[in-house]
Amino acid sequence: MIEKEIVYVVSDSIGETAELVVKAVATQFNGGYVEIKRHAHVEDFEDIERIVELARNSRSIIAYTIVIPSLKEHLDKRAKEAGLIAVDLLHPLMDAFVFKYNKSPNHQPKLMRQLDDDYFQRIAAVEFAVKYDDGRDPRGILRADIVLVGVSRTSKTPLSMYLAHKRYKVANVPLVPEVPPPKELFEIPRNKCVGLIITPDKLNLIRKQRLKNLGLTSNANYASFERILEELEFAEKIMKRIGCPIINVSDKAVEETADYILEVLKRERSS
Repeated sequence: MIEKEIVYVVSDSIGETAELVVKAVATQFNGGYVEIKRHAHVEDFEDIERIVELARNSRSIIAYTIVIPSLKEHLDKRAKEAGLIAVDLLHPLMDAFVFKYNKSPNHQPKLMRQLDDDYFQRIAAVEFAVKYDDGRDPRGILRADIVLVGVSRTSKTPLSMYLAHKRYKVANVPLVPEVPPPKELFEIPRNKCVGLIITPDKLNLIRKQRLKNLGLTSNANYASFERILEELEFAEKIMKRIGCPIINVSDKAVEETADYILEVLKRERSS
């Protein structure tokens, strides 16, 4: 049985980056015979001393991603004294950044994990917006950070997705005269809900274009002025019953409306 070589992976964060780099290199040297021992969240000199001692006894390599200067310097010093090879996987590239972009690094561990957390929060918010789009499941209303209500073609879905990319969990509910609004709308705080309205003329144009895109006649009741006025009147009654702020989305870009929604809700929640 061939004895495995050992590489100690050391990090003041979780050590994923260093381990991936070591694995990539090990594959070039029959990597199945390299054992990686990860030491994460190294925070003091005592941790360094323990790792150096382990590596010296097994004649191993140390590969590290340490951004705290005092820890890095101590590891370099102790590894040299112990006759060990300690490979810094971050600083050569960090030095290149400093030279090229004339900026100083933060020297703060776990920043990558913060970026990962931000990414996963955004993904969760997008999945939430898809799941609770167009009133599919009223249970989402109670779990949402923001609830959008309005008639068809008031940009509820695009706004939900845009706000989701800002990590807000958004549910949206269409208001239709023939369909009673879900009771959950009247159980949430008014400062979690926003009503979206639009001018009849603008909505008429949007719905006619929508019908055209679907290959349907523009004379359908969906785009008629009478129907539009009926829907808008019904929607405003529901919004007033909820007591939520109301925003006119006519001639507004999604980004502009989304920023205004956040501004309005911030004002509502602080009052």
